[in-house]
Amino acid sequence: MTKTIDKTLSAADVVGQLADGMTIGIGGWGPRRKPMALIREILRSPLKDLTVVAYGGPEVGMLCAAGKVRRLVFGFVSLDVIPLEPYFRQARERGEIEVTELDEGMLQLGLRAAAARLPFLPTRASLGTDVLAQNPALRTVRSPYADGEVLVAMPAIALDAALLHVNESDVLGNTRIDGPDPFFDEWFARAAHRCYVSCETLHARIEDEDLSRARSNAFERALVSGVVHAPGGAHPTSCAPAYGWDLPALKAYCASAEAEQGFAAYREAVVGTSEPGYLDRIGGLGHVRDLPLPVL
Repeated sequence: MTKTIDKTLSAADVVGQLADGMTIGIGGWGPRRKPMALIREILRSPLKDLTVVAYGGPEVGMLCAAGKVRRLVFGFVSLDVIPLEPYFRQARERGEIEVTELDEGMLQLGLRAAAARLPFLPTRASLGTDVLAQNPALRTVRSPYADGEVLVAMPAIALDAALLHVNESDVLGNTRIDGPDPFFDEWFARAAHRCYVSCETLHARIEDEDLSRARSNAFERALVSGVVHAPGGAHPTSCAPAYGWDLPALKAYCASAEAEQGFAAYREAVVGTSEPGYLDRIGGLGHVRDLPLPVL
């Protein structure tokens, strides 16, 4: 008799397995396929003092505004059509967080080094730029071969946990990303001690033939520690091809940064105390699924 390992958890279960001071990698890219249901659950929790690693979008701003972030390791923080994430900007300008600002490729290499259990990977990225000036802890190495080239030694970025959002998953942790934007989620999964995914659709089992497209199934189920069924869980970011980003909701969120105690009001009025309540307040799951995909 074959026993199925059921990895399903609630969002609260996932957050309950995290701890103050952890290094948390957040998948997605800007306003695309962010695990926002899991982020909102962190906002509802007492979790704090986090090091967050991300190609950042609204999740970074929200976590900074809520006082959850001690240090941020990032390639950028942007809402795309809204270039600057306002709460991230406020936190950085006020010196409320430590920052490690990297070239986008360097961030990927840091994750890949951690995935390979290497101390660093060499790169030419950032040579001749202010990235090295702004990160004096970065070191260079000289090639041991005849070329003798000087390269940057990008250190491994090991993660205590990774949080990802996918289109589909089964209870075993087999996942599918059906949109055109898998980006670097597999490297977040591979660099992490534990990886938690939220998904739009949850299956008892995704058949092998549906996992045959390598791009759709970017990382193996052995890397997945827990699966959360969270339809609409990327909102207000996009989750192609299911739905696009909610630009009015993102604009309203950004406008809240202009008000005194704006994020506290946003968290109470929009994030609320539960995910079902959040979905009700933003117009329901039907509203999310009707959001058009952006044309870029």
